[in-house]
Amino acid sequence: MAINQRQIISLQQKLSPQQIQMIKLLELPTVQLEQRIKQEIEDNIVLEEEERSPEEETEPQQISVEEYLREDDTPAYKSRINNYSKDDKQRPVFLTGGRSLQEYLVEQLQYRNLSERDMRLAVYLIGSIDEDGYLRRDLESVADDIAFSVGVETTAEELERLLGIIHELEPAGVGARNLRECLLLQMEQTPMNSRARRLARKILTSYFEEFVKKHYEKLIARLQVSEEDFREAIAEIRRLSPKPGNLYAEGGTDTTPYIIPDFILDCQDGHFQLSLNSYNVPEVRINRRYVEMIRDMVSSDGSVRDKDKEAIQFVKSKIDSAKWFISAIKQRHDTLMRTMQTILDYQQEYFKDGDQSKLRPMILKDIADRTSLDVSTISRVVNSKYVQTQFGIILLKSLFSEAMQTESGEEVSSYEIKNILQRCIDEEDKRHPLTDETLMDILNAKGYRIARRTVAKYREMLNIPVARLRKQI
Repeated sequence: MAINQRQIISLQQKLSPQQIQMIKLLELPTVQLEQRIKQEIEDNIVLEEEERSPEEETEPQQISVEEYLREDDTPAYKSRINNYSKDDKQRPVFLTGGRSLQEYLVEQLQYRNLSERDMRLAVYLIGSIDEDGYLRRDLESVADDIAFSVGVETTAEELERLLGIIHELEPAGVGARNLRECLLLQMEQTPMNSRARRLARKILTSYFEEFVKKHYEKLIARLQVSEEDFREAIAEIRRLSPKPGNLYAEGGTDTTPYIIPDFILDCQDGHFQLSLNSYNVPEVRINRRYVEMIRDMVSSDGSVRDKDKEAIQFVKSKIDSAKWFISAIKQRHDTLMRTMQTILDYQQEYFKDGDQSKLRPMILKDIADRTSLDVSTISRVVNSKYVQTQFGIILLKSLFSEAMQTESGEEVSSYEIKNILQRCIDEEDKRHPLTDETLMDILNAKGYRIARRTVAKYREMLNIPVARLRKQI
């Protein structure tokens, strides 16, 4: 085959590094944006934090060395705040953290008279317990890991004996390998001083599968007990914790999620005031020392010595990068405010009092068309972003819903369907829960044309189990 050359003209769409940087900044919520800015300050030597009003921000531009030299100097007294006396002393702030669950368990082990070998193996076992308090690995695998990492030969039987000691520690149920064992360990540390507790232990020991599947009538018949006694036994089981690790909350993990809103929406006398939450987000500027450095390296006639060219080029590249970053932050601010204002205008009736029945059907394309932005941009804006309102903190993504059509031809939000489903399930007879087909018939009778599979989809979105698992005695 002959080798030849030829020219091919093609069009390719590629993102510049600045566009990629803008996209990544747009996706970040407020907390991560703060961390990203601080990281950029560490990476770029010419950036520094600054407290200034938004009016002082300028549009970054492509500039030359002469433009660097023409920039006005900012007096030092205008760029910093000094509220301290010369007699004030900097006092160190000591940060302390609580013990983790594993540290708490090891501390309890120290009160047991264990040999050095047993203590070493037990500590390794505790290190394999997860945040929920479960040991989800089989003991054979743990024994292999101990042989490789610690260099101690052990067996699953020896680890089983030590795991029995860990099962006696607090919180009750820690170190269990499955839910049944976890509940039984908690029952063992509870005095069996009532008929209900003894019956609850018997259910967990011999009829756990039937209990999980809520075959209550079958259990009552097999146990030959009354409904009242069975109900009391089920109440005893429900008092147990399925995640014993959550019972310990001094240190380690904190299961309470803290949400910092990205937008703050105030409503007074029917008028909305929208702002971007930038309380903890540092404002950045270019350090003036590096501009002075360029000025010192450039002679009066504008020429640069050969030995200084590399340094000037380095500083100039850092300043250009800093200005691009500042520009991306400002563009992120404008895009977020533009999108949120459009959502506010679209869902104005909902934001007045938070009534979900007033939510209009809204998809990403609706906002994209009104803002003249791409759908992917709107998706990045609303993803993981929250708005603080007078009725609570709302996830922006939850405001988007599909449009459902009634028999009269009116379009309603899928939230209205979900509210009706939730209300029907809350009011149902728990002895005979409503099936998805029954829920479909109820919705069709109300004028909502909906299929059974759609009912199942909305029920799963509401984290509601099937009718069989909702059954109660």
